[in-house]
Amino acid sequence: MATPIAAPVASTPLLSQRDLEKLAALRGMKRLATGLLVIMAVIFVVAFALQERYEWLQYVRAAAEGGMVGALADWFAVTALFRHPLGLRIPHTAIIPTEKDRIGVTLGEFVETNFLSREVITTKLRSLGVSHAVGTWLVDPAHATRLTSEAANAARGFLSLVDDDTMREVIEEIGRRQLIDPAWGPPLGRMTSTFVDGGHQGQVVDLLVERLHQWLERNPDAFGQAVSERLPSWMPSFVDRVVDDRAHREALKFISAVRDDPNHQLRIAIDEYLRRLSDDLQHDEATMAKVEELKTQVFDSPQVRDLAGQAWNAARTALVSSLENPASELRTRLSEAVMQFGHSLLEDPVLGEKVDRWVEDAAGYLVETYRHDLAAIISDTVRGWNAEDTGRKIEVEVGRDLQFIRINGTVVGSLAGLAIFTVAHAIFGG
Repeated sequence: MATPIAAPVASTPLLSQRDLEKLAALRGMKRLATGLLVIMAVIFVVAFALQERYEWLQYVRAAAEGGMVGALADWFAVTALFRHPLGLRIPHTAIIPTEKDRIGVTLGEFVETNFLSREVITTKLRSLGVSHAVGTWLVDPAHATRLTSEAANAARGFLSLVDDDTMREVIEEIGRRQLIDPAWGPPLGRMTSTFVDGGHQGQVVDLLVERLHQWLERNPDAFGQAVSERLPSWMPSFVDRVVDDRAHREALKFISAVRDDPNHQLRIAIDEYLRRLSDDLQHDEATMAKVEELKTQVFDSPQVRDLAGQAWNAARTALVSSLENPASELRTRLSEAVMQFGHSLLEDPVLGEKVDRWVEDAAGYLVETYRHDLAAIISDTVRGWNAEDTGRKIEVEVGRDLQFIRINGTVVGSLAGLAIFTVAHAIFGG
């Protein structure tokens, strides 16, 4: 049952331009129905005045009298729906303005009971074939482009409303919760162990040794200078050159040996070190504590914390630029994805069935959960209408048909009056 809200909403103008056109047509019908009443009254007066001279006018008088009674009765009935006839506050008149709140509640209950139910909604959706209809719409490139454009506009609007400081804090919080707060030691240890077990460290050593060997060959003077600077200043210059040359040759020889020998002691030492490190990262408390301390020092620095803001600014700028450009890679890919999804809906019966069931379940849940609130919109809206405007609005919508009741009442009343008088005259008139 719809539960109306105590405070009515503000009244709004109810008559549109189309309603004004209907109102003009209604006034024409009213004039027609009233004109028939006037005609019946004129006929009644004339027939009543001349019926003794012309007896057959008694039948005309009876018909006109019945027509007037029928016209007046139906005028009263129709008028009583919308206002007090002749301004007289007769009980049970002006029904719609007086009872508009109750009518709104009743209408809301009617809609809730007969339309807002899981069975009605799911049956209707099942008959529509939602997945097929959506798929047919989405495979059209124009529709896919339109949908992508609307989504892009919505995303741009969202990005323009988002507070930069808030997003920076959100990114920082997510990054801290997902990346920084968990212990790094064991995961790094497992990664190192997998790296070493797969022999990948050998490729890294090969690359480093090769680069170092090339540098030593191309830069003997730089290497020699680095060695000379560490010799005592009192040594003669020729000794420096000898030492530089000897150190350069020995370094090249050592690096060449490491490069050419897969089983070189340095390679073996590196492998053993990495294996010990991977084990310590996973099981040695002191090593794990050092990793956590280093992690805290790095990520608590202002420069690193500013990365969250920089990441958000860069991402937002890139997104806005892509969303604004209809020919951007992002929007092109989105349109293609939309069309591909439409094709999948049409060609994959299993996916189509899943989408149909999901839509039915979602719609059924929404109806069952919010049916009272949806129905209350009707009653609350009607309550917010002005009583006089409500009567006028409904009269504009159905008043023209009601005027036919007045016309029919006039005609039926005339025939009934004529029939009653004829039968009475036949029985009692001699």
